[in-house]
Amino acid sequence: MTVNLAIALLHYPVYNKHREVVTTALTNLDLHDIARSARTFGLERFYIVTPSPDQRDLAARITGHWQEGWGAGYNPDRKEALDIVRVCNNLKNAVNDFQAGFANPVKTVITGATDRPNSIAVSQLRTELEQNADPYLLLLGTGWGLTDDCFEAADHILQPIAGTGSYNHLSVRSAAAIMLDRLRGTR
Repeated sequence: MTVNLAIALLHYPVYNKHREVVTTALTNLDLHDIARSARTFGLERFYIVTPSPDQRDLAARITGHWQEGWGAGYNPDRKEALDIVRVCNNLKNAVNDFQAGFANPVKTVITGATDRPNSIAVSQLRTELEQNADPYLLLLGTGWGLTDDCFEAADHILQPIAGTGSYNHLSVRSAAAIMLDRLRGTR
């Protein structure tokens, strides 16, 4: 059975701290940690999305090191996690790749650190994932978050993770792990 949830980490279009639209740099930690979380919760795809050819090459070198040769033999668990990584130059290509396994169109679900109107709860998305086979692609942003245009184009906006105080600035890899646990965890 094909899993109907995948995750995409977008490095563009995102804001920087001055609210300018930029392309952010790939980080080794995000790639490794989100792949490991995604695989732990049964996902078959984790998309790295960046328009930068240099950043796509870097992602391919990092994943390639652990997928073949010395790295694959040294750490088979990491190989298994990184085998689900797909590197794309834009979101449309990620959606098209994920779509290949499904008859119904991919629904995009976007999230960020700020409350937005018409957001759905994680529990509602979990129910949707469990009750139908429609494919869902969870979009996460880097930098200071995905642009407003991304939110307007998404099929669903997921409520942000909320802590106990006013501070709300999780790393994207921590947020991904929390969301995947809430969407696919068994407890």
